[in-house]
Amino acid sequence: METLIWFASAIALSWFMAYTRAALTTYTLVFGILMVVGTVFNVVSVIGWLVFAAIALPLNMTSFRKEYISKPLLKMFKGIMPEMSRTEKEAIDAGTTWFEADLFRGNPDWQKLHNFPKPRLSAEEQAFLDGPVEQVCKMVDDWETTHERADLSPEIWQYLKDNKFFAMIIKKEYGGLEFSAYAQSRVLQKLTGASSVLASTVGVPNSLGPGELLQHYGTKEQQDYYLPRLVKGEEIPCFALTSPEAGSDAGSIPDFGIVCKGEFNGEEVLGMKLTWDKRYITLAPVATVLGLAFKLYDPEGLIGEEEDLGITCALIPTDLDGVITGRRHFPLNVPFQNGPTQGEEVFVPLDFIIGGPKMAGQGWRMLVECLSVGRAITLPSNSAGGVKSIALATGAYSRIRRQFKLPIGKMEGIEEALARIGGNAYLMDAVTTMSTGGIDLGEKPSVISAIAKYHLTEKMRSSVTDAMDIHGGKGVCMGPANYLARGYQGAPVAITVEGANILTRNMIIYGQGAIRCHPYVLAELEAAGNSNFKQALDDFDHALFGHIGFATSNIFRSLWMSLTGSRFVKSPYSDGTRRYYQLLTRFSSNLAMLSDIAMLTLGGDLKRRERISARLGDVLSHLYLASATLKRFNDEGRQSADLPVLQWAVEDSLYQTQVAIDELISNFPNKAVAVALRAVILPFGSWLTKPSDKLDHAVAKILQTPCETRNRIGQGQYLTREPENVVGMLEQTLDDILAAEPIYDKVCRAVGKKLPFFRLNEVAEKGLAANAITESEAEHLRKTELGRKAVIDVDDFDPMDLPAAKSLLAEMADSQEHAA
Repeated sequence: METLIWFASAIALSWFMAYTRAALTTYTLVFGILMVVGTVFNVVSVIGWLVFAAIALPLNMTSFRKEYISKPLLKMFKGIMPEMSRTEKEAIDAGTTWFEADLFRGNPDWQKLHNFPKPRLSAEEQAFLDGPVEQVCKMVDDWETTHERADLSPEIWQYLKDNKFFAMIIKKEYGGLEFSAYAQSRVLQKLTGASSVLASTVGVPNSLGPGELLQHYGTKEQQDYYLPRLVKGEEIPCFALTSPEAGSDAGSIPDFGIVCKGEFNGEEVLGMKLTWDKRYITLAPVATVLGLAFKLYDPEGLIGEEEDLGITCALIPTDLDGVITGRRHFPLNVPFQNGPTQGEEVFVPLDFIIGGPKMAGQGWRMLVECLSVGRAITLPSNSAGGVKSIALATGAYSRIRRQFKLPIGKMEGIEEALARIGGNAYLMDAVTTMSTGGIDLGEKPSVISAIAKYHLTEKMRSSVTDAMDIHGGKGVCMGPANYLARGYQGAPVAITVEGANILTRNMIIYGQGAIRCHPYVLAELEAAGNSNFKQALDDFDHALFGHIGFATSNIFRSLWMSLTGSRFVKSPYSDGTRRYYQLLTRFSSNLAMLSDIAMLTLGGDLKRRERISARLGDVLSHLYLASATLKRFNDEGRQSADLPVLQWAVEDSLYQTQVAIDELISNFPNKAVAVALRAVILPFGSWLTKPSDKLDHAVAKILQTPCETRNRIGQGQYLTREPENVVGMLEQTLDDILAAEPIYDKVCRAVGKKLPFFRLNEVAEKGLAANAITESEAEHLRKTELGRKAVIDVDDFDPMDLPAAKSLLAEMADSQEHAA
């Protein structure tokens, strides 16, 4: 009996210390005490002590451990790890890690999450949103912009310049607005609700572009010259990175510069001859200053001994001889200014390098550091803003539009799509808020920016597709009253730019996340690359045994939480969200365990196993999305009315996490390992489901009913109720419909039959004739009918008003004139 009790105690103690991640010395000491107890009760023999000593002593004798364990493993590690390119290393080194690192380590600190301050707008930022942003939304006519002009109007361009829309990131000392990242996100979200062309035009100069690069890396002379001019709109910037041969693989750009002497402004100076061919460059057709990325070579050793200096960034005035701009691309009928640029042996001084000659070859580091911030703001914000406006518009339309004698929003099929739109809108706003809040705390979250860019643009694409399905012909027929079609057409643009989503999911999110967020992998890699072998061995030994303890802990943690359903995991709240925190902690431990097993069994081949990497990235991503959603709920006062949208968003993320884990295990290359993984992580199979039909109904109802939760979903969007704002008028008509329904019911009761809910003007007359309603009630029905018809009607045109017909007429007129 004593033996059984001792072994049970040994197993329980080992499990507990592994679960709590006890240090090696603590583990050894506690187990040593247990060995003494076992000896007293004649359970542990001399052989047991010899086995214990054979294991414990080498591990705890640092010099012995280093020489006979860590040293051979370090040599093996150096041999199997794939060589990391310079661009890969600079990408890994760029930016910082934040809460995503907690999620990767298997034991997130939820109180830490909720202690991050809630982002807030300053009085100046709020005034900008209420003033210039509101005004430019009123000014823009998206149909005119996209269909007739293929550009913003000159008045809008000037308004943007006059009100410093292109200078939100530029510091006040240069005349800029110096807005927070959160404020920039709010501005872009509101602009997107009015026009995606407008939002793109404003977003790019405030993201990855000359202004951002100049502030961080420019010389004092460059900053003093360019930044005030950018603020005033005297310069329009663009940044040229993508080449025909280098899209997602931006590090392999073929554009180049040769260091040489030449003549510039009548003087011989040391400079560069630049040759480039770029495409997809936003604002290039109208830019006055071109930020250019190229590879710089110094074959004559004019500035140093190194010939291949690497990727470099320079500022090139577009009015120089040989600089070609002006032509445009036409991206899916969303005609923001975007086009190619070329140059053939354009000579410029070395001083045109951003930061001066000393920054030659530092361009890739500059770009990835800035991209880690900009990629978390522009496209995620545009996507979130678009879906927020779509959520309100589609909810209103579903309540107004009737088929089969009831609002279509009451049909279960419509409810399912509405719930996806509403849940995603709530989540996407949460993600942009948390991510930009991290930036404002000083973070440069490269992994989070990739997560936000990929998942929010994908959710935008699926949400606008759902909205199009609900609207049917209303969404298909283009015209001034169509608030969906351009977003639907342009969805692939956001999917494609700033790193194609396939690349982002399969390579970037986990590729950077595994190295940056793991507590030991980066230290092991750096140790393996250290030329000082003694220091490398010390660092590797420390990281290796920390890694072993970490991996062991996560195996035990994962198994325990699988067997118990994670119901004993601590949660910061005991309300309806308690289970979510427990499950997220469980999946966090699963991610840490899966990562270590994948790296151990696949080694360097993991880099090439893109679908394994993608699924691991999906787990990390959905953990982050759910965490941001829980933080939003907490920051907004844990409103019980918001529980349905919170629950939908978090339960969908948890379900997608489980799917990613299940698919990863099912497709794991080593089948024996896969069996073990399933036994530890999913011993009872998959059990989480998509959000329930009941939850879908609750979310769909919120989108169709004016309430505080609905207001929070659409907070900050352009919803002013004026004839020029289609979405604003939808909101007014929704209110009118809801107020009209009781009046309509009174008329139906008075005439003794159920009248159709259309031609409400005729219903009004019947009600007056029956003395069932007042004149003011009748007038409300007439007004509601006008709004209802405007909502369900679609645009139509005289054939001669369509551009193709106009062109044909002009050709016919020319032919007739020539014939005469």
